[in-house]
Amino acid sequence: MDRVAAMQVFALVVETGSFAKAAERLALSTSAASRHIAELETHLQTRLLNRTTRRVSLTESGRAFYERAVQLLADLAEAEQEASSAAVVPRGTIRLTTSVNFGVRHVAPAIAAFLAEHREVRFDVSLSDRIVDLVEEGFDLAIRIGAPVAENLVARKLGETRLVPCASPGYLAEHGAPKTPEDLAEHSCFTYEYVSPRHVWRFRDRSGAERTVRVSGRLHSNNGDLLAEAAASGAGIVFEPAFIVGPEVRAGRLVPLLQDFVPPPVPIYALYPSRKHLSAKVRRFVEFLIERFSHAQDWSAA
Repeated sequence: MDRVAAMQVFALVVETGSFAKAAERLALSTSAASRHIAELETHLQTRLLNRTTRRVSLTESGRAFYERAVQLLADLAEAEQEASSAAVVPRGTIRLTTSVNFGVRHVAPAIAAFLAEHREVRFDVSLSDRIVDLVEEGFDLAIRIGAPVAENLVARKLGETRLVPCASPGYLAEHGAPKTPEDLAEHSCFTYEYVSPRHVWRFRDRSGAERTVRVSGRLHSNNGDLLAEAAASGAGIVFEPAFIVGPEVRAGRLVPLLQDFVPPPVPIYALYPSRKHLSAKVRRFVEFLIERFSHAQDWSAA
């Protein structure tokens, strides 16, 4: 069995919804197309398609196999172009993961601009604030806030953001504003799940010396937007990236604190698996992000 040919037939059957249409596109007979699918199912020991007289639909196994098959076929086409020294045209699906807020405010416009330039690229985007395993979960690329922790990933720096301690005018009227980082120990400070250690906030004074304080509060979450909204509603102090709290600060719902103490900058990285062939579509998109974000100095401007 020619597995590549069988995958090509399978992908076209799914996309056209018909054995006959797929066979016509590939200059095959309908019986030959059916034989390719039957051999593929026998090889995989699972049914990929549900067939009726009226329609063809994917099984659960077929849906999972289709996503990988389309990706493999696109990677093969790119490899053939590279081997023949032809101009490589980015094509296929980029499976991307990034945080919810940064994804909506900054990655989404970048994707839209990239799609306008590259008509044969698609995106499958998963927004999550948790740190996913790119290899285990089958992602091509991640955009993350903070230093990378996995050793098996290639990191390309896109820029930096800054953390801003904030509270609402109402909270400050009732509890007063902290004058030094150490004063935060006496306040209700919200903590975020995906930082380590989660109860330690770091600052630098004007001399460059680090000031570290252990905080506590009555609210903990895995979502920065929720923490910022709770702070804007007067419940406590939040310590969030500028791209999250910036709009609330400009609207007057949050007030920046401790302006004489600057938290260390937080890097923003594009990460991809080091042991995986970097396809043209991913490489081009990473380069696109580096160029686009090199001009974005104020991440709060969203």
